Amino acid sequence: QVQLVESGGGLVQAGGSLRLSCVVSGRFLTMYYMGWFRQAPGKEREFVAAIRWSGSSTQYRDSVKGRFTISRDTAKNSVYLQMNSLNPDDTAVYYCAVRRAVFPSDAANGYDYWGQGTMVTVSS
Repeated sequence: QVQLVESGGGLVQAGGSLRLSCVVSGRFLTMYYMGWFRQAPGKEREFVAAIRWSGSSTQYRDSVKGRFTISRDTAKNSVYLQMNSLNPDDTAVYYCAVRRAVFPSDAANGYDYWGQGTMVTVSS
């Protein structure tokens, strides 16, 4: 059983910052990429960022480039999402996910394990 637990969500004013964390636990698995996705009410889940587990190469959706930073700590089996200059369009449930393929993907169906999500609300 693999578990992903996100934390760090909350309510923040526009222009503020939040740092999301995700810890992976459970049986041993080979992780190639960890990603963050988000889903706003009434919308589809969308890719936010991903990081290669070894080597630390990263990918971002265009709307968060320069504002969000994904990082990981392999010793803690954790991935983080530092979110700065937040705006109301960033309001969503944020999910972390594990991908077990060797090449990157920004598609939700390309990820194998998911957390339960953490809510981020940005007020104007």
